[in-house]
Amino acid sequence: MRVPFRGVTAIMRKEFLVVFRDHLTLFFMFFPPLIQLIAFGFALDLDVKHIPTLVFDEDRTRESRELVNQFVNTGTFKVVGQVHSVTELAESIRRGEAYVGLQIPPGFARDMQGRHTARVQALIDGSSSSVASSALNTALNVGFRQSMLRLADRTGVRELPVEVRPQILYNPEMRSPNFFLPGVIGLVLQIATLFATSMSLVRERERGTLEQLLVSPLSRWGLMLGKITPYLCLSMLMAVGLIGIMQWVFHVPVAGDIRELMVATLFYLWALLSIGLLISTWARTQIQALQMCIIFILPTVFFSGFIFPRETMPGIFWAVGVILPATYYIELQRAIVLRGAGLADFWFNIVVLAGMGIGIFSLCALQFKRKIA
Repeated sequence: MRVPFRGVTAIMRKEFLVVFRDHLTLFFMFFPPLIQLIAFGFALDLDVKHIPTLVFDEDRTRESRELVNQFVNTGTFKVVGQVHSVTELAESIRRGEAYVGLQIPPGFARDMQGRHTARVQALIDGSSSSVASSALNTALNVGFRQSMLRLADRTGVRELPVEVRPQILYNPEMRSPNFFLPGVIGLVLQIATLFATSMSLVRERERGTLEQLLVSPLSRWGLMLGKITPYLCLSMLMAVGLIGIMQWVFHVPVAGDIRELMVATLFYLWALLSIGLLISTWARTQIQALQMCIIFILPTVFFSGFIFPRETMPGIFWAVGVILPATYYIELQRAIVLRGAGLADFWFNIVVLAGMGIGIFSLCALQFKRKIA
């Protein structure tokens, strides 16, 4: 009677020894994800603040200075200098000295006091869409607020006819790290696990030790499971550390059950490690394995919902995201971390990740057997 996982304990012990003796592999498994999480955590921030702004104040009155203060008090704009002509204002923006230019024409205060429309020119550099969008929306809001206050003074109305009271759920401060960091963890876990496992069988083949494993009393399934288990343990340890950094360094609270988050992470890592092992059965050299990993990682960044919402993607790119494990894990992790959801609410994501892991792992064993036979 054939034992499906014969020799799994022996190969697992051997692989643990190989991994712990390979300090370079351990370094690349733990150090780059740590640096990537910290770098992304501080760099990925859509809350645009203190946009460099130049002012061309031709009116030079108390009202014009108050208007400039209104812009500065929003926190979006930061006055970095004064200019003396429209040409100088435009040239300064072209040279990148500022992203926004405010031109207050002569007679601004007179128009306000005379109940005429007081106009202000806002020149915005559109080469950076996120900065331009934030500057445009804030400038329009400042103008709208000032208009409402003036109209209230003229008419004596003290209450608005319509009042909208928005309430932001789950991320009331709208902090970008709260949204991005769960996705960053999913991305850096993928990078670390794919690179580590994709090299395992290739390294054996290049060193000439793969033939020794084949003549030993090992089953193909036992070899695959023994290869993947040490990396699964190390990846879970790394995931715990990254989630801890997310909580304690970047102050992103986990609203849901941390145990359910770890269960979801386990299924996700199993799927990733199986993909890395599958790459290892295909590749003949470590360079080929590295190239295959990069080809798999790039679509994850763009089509998994990590940065861009999948609902707005064209159909073909949305379909690419369907076959990526990170798509389901990032959605599930954000639901648990931000909204306090549970696995029962996103059971479909767990089923897909489990199915991917089992299916790809089985394909690894069958593919390896077919290629070696």
